[in-house]
Amino acid sequence: MSAVSCNLNLDAQLSWSTAAGGKCSFGHFKTLITFSIMLSFLQLVVTVLATVASAGIAPRNIATHINHETVGKALRVRQGGYYSFWSEGAGSFQCNQQGGGKYTCKWSGQPGGGFVAGTGFKPGGSRTVKYSGTYDAKGPGYLALYGWTQNPLIEYYIIESYDILAPGEPWTKKGNFTFEEGTYELYTSQRVNKPSIEGTRTFTQFWSVRTEKRVGGTITTSKHFDAWSKAGMRLGNHNYMIMCTEGFANGTLLPSGSSTITVT
Repeated sequence: MSAVSCNLNLDAQLSWSTAAGGKCSFGHFKTLITFSIMLSFLQLVVTVLATVASAGIAPRNIATHINHETVGKALRVRQGGYYSFWSEGAGSFQCNQQGGGKYTCKWSGQPGGGFVAGTGFKPGGSRTVKYSGTYDAKGPGYLALYGWTQNPLIEYYIIESYDILAPGEPWTKKGNFTFEEGTYELYTSQRVNKPSIEGTRTFTQFWSVRTEKRVGGTITTSKHFDAWSKAGMRLGNHNYMIMCTEGFANGTLLPSGSSTITVT
């Protein structure tokens, strides 16, 4: 094999020459200029990164600093808790989280309108939930511990207070149970092609309705889950769970009121 050497022609021509006297052109000198610029840029990037590291500036996990907020239908994280606000249709539904597990709502519904708002936990499940505050409601709606499970898809309520129950679907009574926190009646119902955490679905609702209304106290969810299970009401895998205020229109019955609730 003949020896090969690389020679730079200052007239902007790069060529290879061989001992046999042959020449093969490689390209113009601008190729070297472009390569030189790219190499310089890469060296600059390395230098900047080294400077940042030496200054102790570490990358941050952006996801942990995002305030998960959207307008309208939302589930978001704030100050270590979960706050959910969902509304549809006509009416004025003003709900805000105040921090520290506290939220406020003021509402005045119109035909076809309704909302659910509250703060709580994700995932839900067996918890001892303490709450306090004020609840002044007129028309259909509830103050309730509210949540969802999946597989199966279940929407559930532990209702603590209300003005008018006025359920949108027929309820089937499954019994009642009494323990140290009070007496509750148990019901189921079914919603067909309605909004859910999985989109528009058909799903079952579970209800515990307190016979003596209250605004403030302790809810031991495992007691309700056990009572439901004994009544053949089986939950799935827990999604979120909130102490909610809900108001909705039902025919000529329209909701209005205000609430201030703190959850611990």
